[in-house]
Amino acid sequence: MAAPLQGAGKGEKVIIVGGDRDYPPYEFMDSTGHPSGYNVELTRAIAEVMGMNVEFRLGGWSELRTALQAGQVDVLQGISWSEERGREVDFSLPHTIVNHAVFSRKDSPLINSLDEIKGKKIAVHRSGIMHDFLVRQKFPAELVLTATPADALRLLAAGKTDYAIVAIVPGMYLIRELKLTNLIPAIRNVATHRYCYAVEKGNGELLSRFNEGLAILRKTGQYETIYNKWLGVLDPDRVQWKTVARQAAVVVVPLLLLLGGFALWSRLLHRQVALRTADLTREITERRYAEEELRLNQQSLVQADKMAALGVLVSGVAHEINNPTGLILLDISILKRAERDTARILEEYYQENGDFSLGGISYTEMRKEIPRVLEEMQEGAKRIKRIVNDLKDFARRDDSGDQGLLQLNDVARVAARLVEPTIRKATHRFRIDLDEGMPRLRGNTQRIEQVVVNLLLNACQALPEPERGITLSTHYNGALRAVVLRVSDEGVGIAPEHLTRLTDPFFTTKRESGGTGLGLSVSAGIVKEHGGTLSFDSVPGAGTTVTLTFPVGGEEQKS
Repeated sequence: MAAPLQGAGKGEKVIIVGGDRDYPPYEFMDSTGHPSGYNVELTRAIAEVMGMNVEFRLGGWSELRTALQAGQVDVLQGISWSEERGREVDFSLPHTIVNHAVFSRKDSPLINSLDEIKGKKIAVHRSGIMHDFLVRQKFPAELVLTATPADALRLLAAGKTDYAIVAIVPGMYLIRELKLTNLIPAIRNVATHRYCYAVEKGNGELLSRFNEGLAILRKTGQYETIYNKWLGVLDPDRVQWKTVARQAAVVVVPLLLLLGGFALWSRLLHRQVALRTADLTREITERRYAEEELRLNQQSLVQADKMAALGVLVSGVAHEINNPTGLILLDISILKRAERDTARILEEYYQENGDFSLGGISYTEMRKEIPRVLEEMQEGAKRIKRIVNDLKDFARRDDSGDQGLLQLNDVARVAARLVEPTIRKATHRFRIDLDEGMPRLRGNTQRIEQVVVNLLLNACQALPEPERGITLSTHYNGALRAVVLRVSDEGVGIAPEHLTRLTDPFFTTKRESGGTGLGLSVSAGIVKEHGGTLSFDSVPGAGTTVTLTFPVGGEEQKS
């Protein structure tokens, strides 16, 4: 149950840190019986930078809350803030945000709010924040209290309760680990709570040490590393071969039937032309109809490829969208007003009484830090808005194919922003070199943007290690009167025998990892529609350069 931190100073008092033994991925006992999880690793990092000697004691949550009050543990490392709990313990600054969700079985009716589950049987973690919340609200439902969140989800999966309310991250983690495949999050966010450290009332010295340790970890980047390791977006499950075969059949079988039908139709047509030339008018009409059908099918393939790429992008930015948004949007306006109102009062107090502690840190440091932190929160909100808007523009279906004047540099920047999370995972050396003196070209922004996104994703997938780089560049070729975009990577390269087949439909060298072979085929079609060219230059083991070239006319150059 207890695991001391090694390497602390000799003679340092051992600080007993309490936590839940079954609350993954925040805190839990691993398969070897040792404490593990986000909270545990964060506490170890704080203890290391602050020179503290800590010992972990994980157990039942309600027991640990009682143990803190009894002085048997010194600090709880993961507890949601509430006003009622604030009368019993002192809280640190929040180190993350926890969103709680309502889980249901897949065959349950759809719901959109807590009001719709009134009178139902609901499984809730005993002494957890949602248990406190529902009791405080006198929520009209039959609460079934469980020792752990996992027990609540098991009861729901077995049909013994109608719903379960569990934090979204542990809930999704447990559903995957316990293989509770009949459960889904019915409402993803019914309550948002700040997640903190807590000490016994009045133990300000210990609390200030944890606050100071958190501040140091945020400054050094260790906090972000620990957060991303445990609470970042999980990789999707590997697709089973049956699923691949089923999805391939959905695409291939209709195409084969369509091709077979065209072959039969063509033979009959030639026979009729040989026998009766008078049917020429009907043949022309049928050909036009077939061409229209092919054009519509091409648009469907374009949209399908866009959605496949969009799925990869959404998984890469989900962490950036879902986790910081709650705290930023909930508190930013109040905090800014409070900071402006209290700055003058605090400064006067400082001038009269000298430096003092504020949130465990000296006032002279905090008066600089608070405006900076608020500004970073505001910038984070703007970044989220920009990412969401870019994704909406990318996913919006465009059947019209309308063309207008566009700047290739703008398309390159938007595509790079869309793929930014994937790029950060793939390489530490991404460079953008854009020629600002380029003329505009005539084309469809979304479709050219889709081509650049596909090229960047392929470049990321080609890198065997993050130390290898990717370069996105543009320039104007005056001799050809054309704008040029290049995506170069230092990846594994392409075998010479594959270079001529890269744009063939359904040709892929990544079949085992889920590749469909449609990305470059669709991209080549889009480039051809715009009168451009798509070329590949690759050296196996050294990397690949893909060059996009689009002609520009007099009207575009004047613009």
